[in-house]
Amino acid sequence: MDFNLPKDLQAFLVELDDFIVREITPLQYKNDNNRFFDHRREYARTNWDAGGLPADDWEALLDEARIRADKAGYYRLALPKEYGGRNVGNLWMAVIREHLASKGLGLFNDLQNEHSVVGNCPDVVMLTGFGTEEQKKEFIWGRLEGRIRTTFGLTEPNHGSDATHMDTKATREIRNGVKGWKIDGAKKWQTNQHRATHCIVFARTSGKPGDARGITAFFVPANAEGVKVLSYEWTFNMPTDHATVAFENVFVPESAVFGPLDNGLAIAQSFVHENRIRQAASSLGAAVFCINESVKYARQRKPFGEELAKNQAIQFPLVELATQTEMLRLLIRKTALDMDSMPHKEIEKTMSDKVSMCNYWANRLCTQAADQAIQASSFSPPPRGQAASHTVTYFGSSSWALKA
Repeated sequence: MDFNLPKDLQAFLVELDDFIVREITPLQYKNDNNRFFDHRREYARTNWDAGGLPADDWEALLDEARIRADKAGYYRLALPKEYGGRNVGNLWMAVIREHLASKGLGLFNDLQNEHSVVGNCPDVVMLTGFGTEEQKKEFIWGRLEGRIRTTFGLTEPNHGSDATHMDTKATREIRNGVKGWKIDGAKKWQTNQHRATHCIVFARTSGKPGDARGITAFFVPANAEGVKVLSYEWTFNMPTDHATVAFENVFVPESAVFGPLDNGLAIAQSFVHENRIRQAASSLGAAVFCINESVKYARQRKPFGEELAKNQAIQFPLVELATQTEMLRLLIRKTALDMDSMPHKEIEKTMSDKVSMCNYWANRLCTQAADQAIQASSFSPPPRGQAASHTVTYFGSSSWALKA
């Protein structure tokens, strides 16, 4: 069993880093573009007059970085060769995502909005597996050429991860002599709705609440009559582009059906699994960044003339976090490799539990590492010889006293 990364992947990471240094980092620091990444970033990125949506100049900078990455041959890396990609697979993408996130915040990779010089593009994965030839031509090439932007409408205001109980419904209808479907309902967390040309909307077309079958996906134009943005949800970060959208008496023709009728959850899962394994790798990379920064800070800071890193209250939590990153890395890469070894449509049947494990633990580990980084930066040991004790909260649960 060989745990070494393929040599061509190792060489690619070096090549990618060189591109970032030559093309992307200078763009980040051109003029005052770094305002989007330093202590001013939330204010700079946000169009407050538009209710908190992303600022135009911020999104223009992201577009410029994407165009440069695409021109250099990196943005479409994971896509099939017929769309200009290299079809590298999930293992490559997991390793790349971790690598980029572990470098910290920058124009080369921004976890807040899924921007990266190596594109995620799970919507193309869905279209490749389930779209008609006409839909592939319109939506894949339209997306790559910047003409088409889609949202992903699965989650609803009253239903979270259990998509089988969705309230959005689609019923057959003939309108103005055209056969099609009438859609009524609402979706939440419609990311990028403010720039979308189309919404991929999942709706119940048969069966009863709780049935896995009976759900169908549709391409709905974002400007169709009856599509209404109710709100953009404020989160812990600004800006926001996560919309709650209502669909009231919206009509789409038969050609808007995306994938098999009544089996739309298979499409959703194809999106979710590809996306989650990469998100897990990104969260792992962010955790690694937090740990590395904590170690660097603890070695630089010298209260009472001694490195903070020599204090066991700093050492023990960081060692435990570092151990968890090593274990999680193996799980993510093993899962990604297994995903690459089977047909895409089989992943849902055999890998859902492993993908969920990766995503769950990576997100938790990332927040723990960030929390510990904050604690490390604010920890002050007592002077030597002073008969005092400090109680340190360890991961928000157990506490223990440190004698001077």
